[in-house]
Amino acid sequence: MKDPIILLDLKDNVVVCRRAVAAGERIEVAEREVVVACDVQLGHKIACASIDPGASVVKYGITIGSATIAIAPGDWVHLHNMRSNYISTHTRAQTGKE
Repeated sequence: MKDPIILLDLKDNVVVCRRAVAAGERIEVAEREVVVACDVQLGHKIACASIDPGASVVKYGITIGSATIAIAPGDWVHLHNMRSNYISTHTRAQTGKE
C-alpha cells in the first residue's frame, strides 16, 4: 500500500488511516509533511492542520464535529478531543433530542 492515509476531500482538516500508523511516522498530505503524534489505528482520523477549540472538524468536505481542545497537525482526532455532530438513534429516543 503506497499511502498509509487518505485525504477524502481537499477541504478536510483530517485524514483517515488506511492502516495502523505509528507515532513519529511521517505522512504526506497535500504536498506537506505531517509527523504523527501517537499510534493511530486503521480507520481513525489524524489532523492534517491545526484545529482550534470550537473549530470545525472537516471530513468528506463537511463538518462532522468540533474540537473540544486545540488539535495539532499529526494528532489523533477522536471523541477525546472533538464533539461529534451526530447523535445515535438510541440516544435520541432516550433524550428526545434531535
